[in-house]
Amino acid sequence: MFCFKMGHGVSSDTTGNSIVESNSSEHYLGLVNFGNTCYCNSVLQALYFCKPFREHVLNYRLTQKNKKENLLTCLADLFHMIITGKRRTGALQPKKFINKLRKENSTFDNDMQQDAHEFLNHLLNTCGDILIAEKKEEKDKIDNKRNKTNNIILNNNSLQNNSNGQHNRITAAMNFNVNNDLTTIIGSLAEETWIHELFQGILVSTTKCLNCETVNSKDENFLDLSIDVEENTSITTCLRVFSNIETLAGESKYYCDTCSSKQEATKRMRIKKLPRILALHLKRFKYFEVFKQYKKLSYRVVFPFELRLLNTSEDCTNNDRIYDLVSLVVHCGIGPNRGHYIAVVKRDGSWLVFDDETVDKLDPSNFEEFYGVSHDLGRQSETSYILFYESRDV
Repeated sequence: MFCFKMGHGVSSDTTGNSIVESNSSEHYLGLVNFGNTCYCNSVLQALYFCKPFREHVLNYRLTQKNKKENLLTCLADLFHMIITGKRRTGALQPKKFINKLRKENSTFDNDMQQDAHEFLNHLLNTCGDILIAEKKEEKDKIDNKRNKTNNIILNNNSLQNNSNGQHNRITAAMNFNVNNDLTTIIGSLAEETWIHELFQGILVSTTKCLNCETVNSKDENFLDLSIDVEENTSITTCLRVFSNIETLAGESKYYCDTCSSKQEATKRMRIKKLPRILALHLKRFKYFEVFKQYKKLSYRVVFPFELRLLNTSEDCTNNDRIYDLVSLVVHCGIGPNRGHYIAVVKRDGSWLVFDDETVDKLDPSNFEEFYGVSHDLGRQSETSYILFYESRDV
């Protein structure tokens, strides 16, 4: 596996000066490639320009000083370097982050090209796990504190057993208030992390038996949504197909608990809860039995700058959410093993291309190149691979 770079319709000025807006304090720094790490660089740039994510990462750094180094602390340090650097243009070396990534996961511990979506999935899940572990650690501390407090109160009650009833009532009230406050704190710690708050949505899978008409529903959480792509289509159509009613018959019959046997059934997947940041993964790499390998689907898939999802369930509480496209990861090349990743982001009213160390403004007339091509499976192309949409009510 290796990556190669190719033209992507950006301005010819590669000095970086042209991308800086005089009325903005934003920094536009490229990331050095450490041996086919464009899959990582592109995702990090796309996430950095998802403002709510960036703010949470930077806030994490402020609140987690002197913590043991992990992937999230390395990410926070990288974001801090970008936003506080003296230079607003140029390039940074994400060496500490790459080293930590490779040390913790053998999949990425090499100089081979990796899948950008697989990296995104790993990053979000790992950061979520880190935050959950830290919440559990904090909860354990509070539990220990409550146990010590209860022991002190019990000892005081024992010592004051022969005292007047007024003292006992005061001690009981103290006991109730302390336990109540700690229970409230513990309850808040049990909530989802900010990773889940930003990216997590809920899918509901509904299956209906065609024999007894029993309906079963099952919820499933997601941090990003993977959708199939077809020739000459759009994101809206792909999402509609994602939620089409599927018939389970033949070898795919559904086992119905009510009938106690396999029966024909219908199945449908819809969105029950929309996330604040919607990460859409276009499944552009498909295994073909005839070739005995994966091929890239360079199909033209039109994506809008403004998106409203229509494939929601009846009980979806936030189905009126409107999303704006803020960044995307683009795959350049002819297949999963030969190619290169870049990030395209929107900032200060302009679209920018982050191609490892190089950052340039994107000529709006070339934006449609990222939709894909109308035909030819093996054609060289620059196609959208991961789209990041931000809810307007974030």
